[in-house]
Amino acid sequence: MNSLTESRWLPIVLLTCSNVFMTFAWYGHLKHKSAPLWLVILASWGIAFFEYVLMVPANRWGNSVYTAPQLKIMQEVITLVVFCAFAVFYLNVTIRWNHLAAFGCILAAVAFVFLPGGVPKTPSPTAVQHAKVAP
Repeated sequence: MNSLTESRWLPIVLLTCSNVFMTFAWYGHLKHKSAPLWLVILASWGIAFFEYVLMVPANRWGNSVYTAPQLKIMQEVITLVVFCAFAVFYLNVTIRWNHLAAFGCILAAVAFVFLPGGVPKTPSPTAVQHAKVAP
């Protein structure tokens, strides 16, 4: 791997961009309720393709510097940030105090997953020995 794919920031940028596509694929049609459902589904699939083009490398390369649980919880926070911006600016939704409180709970989850002594990046030799099955 090179320094770009081992960057701590590249997965975050890719996850953010993929979540923009995901949010439009999942919720963009809410402004176009008169469109036929079959057309909305096809359009959403087309948009979601670009989400996957960014999400898969984000997780593959991100796993060189983050654990899978860390990547997942980062993705959830990014999803909420992107969705809140989308809801406010595209759907004209008002974010209320209870939405912010729920978001704070998710941020607490981020803090827990990044605490020292959490999930190890690679299994310990003892864990690998215990996972081996006797013939």
